Amino acid sequence: MEAAKGRGARSNATGRYESDRRESFDDGWTGDDAEVQPLRTVLTPEHARTIIARNDSPDIGFDRSINPYKGCEHGCIYCYARPSHAWMGLSPGLDFESRIFFKPEAAGLLEQSFLAPRYRCKRIHIGGNTDPYQPVERTLNSTRSILEVMQRFNHPFSIITKSVLIARDADILGPMGREGLASAFVSITTLDRKLARAMEPRASTPAKRLEAIRRLADAGCPVGVGFAPVIPGLNDHELEAVLEAAAKAGATTAMYVTLRLPLEIKDLFREWLADARPDRAARVMSLVRQTRGGRDYDPDWSQRMKGTGPVAELIGTRFKAAIKRYGLDAPRRPLDETRFRVPPDARPQMDLFDLPSATVA
Repeated sequence: MEAAKGRGARSNATGRYESDRRESFDDGWTGDDAEVQPLRTVLTPEHARTIIARNDSPDIGFDRSINPYKGCEHGCIYCYARPSHAWMGLSPGLDFESRIFFKPEAAGLLEQSFLAPRYRCKRIHIGGNTDPYQPVERTLNSTRSILEVMQRFNHPFSIITKSVLIARDADILGPMGREGLASAFVSITTLDRKLARAMEPRASTPAKRLEAIRRLADAGCPVGVGFAPVIPGLNDHELEAVLEAAAKAGATTAMYVTLRLPLEIKDLFREWLADARPDRAARVMSLVRQTRGGRDYDPDWSQRMKGTGPVAELIGTRFKAAIKRYGLDAPRRPLDETRFRVPPDARPQMDLFDLPSATVA
């Protein structure tokens, strides 16, 4: 199947909860006929009631998160968030990267949460599902508005992205980072422009992501690099090179995740692999299964992030050696949760809750 220009998924299969099924077919058109128009992005406002999501997964390092967007234009073929679009009756394929939902009241909802009488401050992670700095953020500024609320309330947060657009907000991330209230991660899966273009078609180039690390570090924000996902047989040979480049740019810590293929992602990834890298598709899938006990994916929370077996163990060993070599193994400083405060201009709103004090511990 011919790929849609600038998109990652090769198909748009129906979501798993739908009773009807969409199937592609050959309608006879060829490359000699008129070119099909590019797939356009559709933005839809989502009027949510709450903005902070909570989870109790023992293998995730945070229990509170904010996702300014549902769906992601970056179109990363391996994205673990793709199956979530099925909950809205949409496809985890092309719909996921072209039907984007945003929350216009995000900043107001966050402020209301912070003003609630029973609210207790704890680090919030931004972008745990979809990227908070995808292309539409340039005009919508949803993520920016959330960071501004975080800054007003001295609320600690961490954030992760694949976009150089995060450097736009260095004026917030820098000062808060220096005060122990913010940290950032930039995900870099490859230094190969061609592979990045095929695998993450609308994300920033590898060079731009390194630039983002440099600009955040120069501003004073602690920044790490995420080599995620590690795809055996496709990008795993770049592990050391990516970590070295990130360290030179100013990263001080690192993490990795082995490729995960839950639900619809396994079929989307196989389809992409057969089209984009047919010469190594069988080899890659064989190595992936070797990290998952012979299956495409093992959902066991105790091992889903890293995998098991000799291939996974070798990746882990190389990672540990590399972060030590490049100085990325320093202990991560916990963010300061004691400095949360309600700003003076929010006190009239607090009176609505009959709070005796202007400070919430």
